[in-house]
Amino acid sequence: MLVRARETAIELTAHDLESAASVDAPLLDALPVRRGIEGLIVMGVPLGSAAMRASREAALPLVLIDVRRARPVGDDAPVVLLDDEAGGRMVGEHLRERGHRRVIYLGEPQLSQDYISAGMLRMQGLAEYVTIEQVRSPLDTDPTPALLRALSGPDAPTAVMANHDELASRAWRGLRQSGLSVPDDVAIVGFDDGPLADGLGLTTVRQPFEESGRVALDLLLGIAAGNAGPVRRVDLTPSLVVRAST
Repeated sequence: MLVRARETAIELTAHDLESAASVDAPLLDALPVRRGIEGLIVMGVPLGSAAMRASREAALPLVLIDVRRARPVGDDAPVVLLDDEAGGRMVGEHLRERGHRRVIYLGEPQLSQDYISAGMLRMQGLAEYVTIEQVRSPLDTDPTPALLRALSGPDAPTAVMANHDELASRAWRGLRQSGLSVPDDVAIVGFDDGPLADGLGLTTVRQPFEESGRVALDLLLGIAAGNAGPVRRVDLTPSLVVRAST
């Protein structure tokens, strides 16, 4: 998105929001706008009816990235979505080919059912190939004790898929410190594919972040210029990057 913004001489202002998974009602009801803002791109946080109404009344161009409401709230804004379910299927197929049948899905607790999280869709895709055991771990908590409990027993899982690479790296570090070898004792897969995954040798699912930002900005510019086409939704496909952890 930054590259596309520079190409079009647009200034971007970032506004950080609390993780949707960590709150009871993850709805953005007050738009983070100030004087001079001519468009808004919202990533990962559903908009409530008040925010949607405010954007329409202000005629503020709005595009969403990776936002899926469980229940629609009127006319939705254009959205750019990653096919998270396909990402889960890629991981499931990869792990099954390597002999894994039971897999832990490691993610943060989701307090609200008002939105369809990426983790929900990734688990759906993963479950087409393997049996899933969920382990929930808040971002500020060490997932190792919960993972060790899940990995014990005669029919224990033999692999872990984490909701993102940071969580996968914590799992890898904790399991290694507990005496388990990756991938000999347990395989680990992440999601995102940033520098962390490359440095660790972590098998992961690559998200096309640059493409999603570029597409969202192009949609926003079209709306602002008054020549937006009929496209209301763009779906992007992830890819599997196989490294040493599997």
